Amino acid sequence: MLQQTQVKTVIPFWERWMRELPTLEAAANASPDKLHKLWEGLGYYTRVRNLQKAAQVITGRHAGKFPEKFDDVLALPGIGRYTAGAICSIAFNQPRPILDGNVIRVLTRFFGIVDNPKEKGTNARLWQLAEELVAFAHERPGETPGGPVSTRLGKATTARGDARPTQRTQANNSCSHLNQSLMELGALICTPRNAQCLICPVKELCFAFKENRVEALPNLNKRETATTRHFIAFAIEHRGKFLVRQRPADGVNAHLWEFPNVEVGARHCEPEQLLAEFDGLWETDPRGEKLTPLCTVKHSITRYRITLEAFRVSATKRTTPITGSWKTPAQMEALAFTSAHKKILAQLSTTGK
Repeated sequence: MLQQTQVKTVIPFWERWMRELPTLEAAANASPDKLHKLWEGLGYYTRVRNLQKAAQVITGRHAGKFPEKFDDVLALPGIGRYTAGAICSIAFNQPRPILDGNVIRVLTRFFGIVDNPKEKGTNARLWQLAEELVAFAHERPGETPGGPVSTRLGKATTARGDARPTQRTQANNSCSHLNQSLMELGALICTPRNAQCLICPVKELCFAFKENRVEALPNLNKRETATTRHFIAFAIEHRGKFLVRQRPADGVNAHLWEFPNVEVGARHCEPEQLLAEFDGLWETDPRGEKLTPLCTVKHSITRYRITLEAFRVSATKRTTPITGSWKTPAQMEALAFTSAHKKILAQLSTTGK
């Protein structure tokens, strides 16, 4: 849940998840509908499908016990180098490096790395620094490097191979504490804007602070220009039921539900004309159906700025659609909708079902 999502956002989702699926076995065996409903609103839904796959691997291959070896953790679906390092260092106090956005910001400012951290060579250098830091903490717990930190760290012995798992009951949690402190330093003090340098515990050794270059680092490329997209959706109602459909398994927002919609781009299209284009839905030309504006939803997904216009349609006749199902409002509440279409559903509830 914490991949690409802030802690304050995650907490209520995590609490609800743990009430509904408190064990690995429960997560491994849950239905796709239940998984997506519990995840509804967190976005990046591939994560929840990978979470279930990982739970199934753990129950089937590791006897239901979360693995402690780095390579075994890294092999789990949905877990990359950063997440595996975070788990192994924080949970098991292993000398494994982490490198997320917060840590990148701390390291580039502290060590004065002026190249773009997304470039391959610079990124590799940052991973090396993170590895040297956690190796130093592991080998010399409680010791503060003297002199220039970068010079002292260069002499540290880098951890090689698989570390022997260390339980959290051990008195020394230096690796766990170090990596958590790096992330917290970036999240709370060494922030992207308005960094709290005056209260930073390492400001006197920080390159960016001494050179007055805090705002210039990390040196990231300008963001891509946002792309505008325009969709029109229809809440088609017949005798108390609405037509909804589930997105395909191999696309964006896979398995989530939505109202029938079409992307129109920059072209001007009459909603009545678009309504007629849903093949297999209408016995007769639907352009005589009553159609009224319902709401407009504006939202963003990565670099896309999306406008979704929704119209309510009171259908006098209906056929069985090629894709989709007719659901009552109560039935729709139990389904996992995309965030934008969840707002359409909420608007239907507000304006009367």
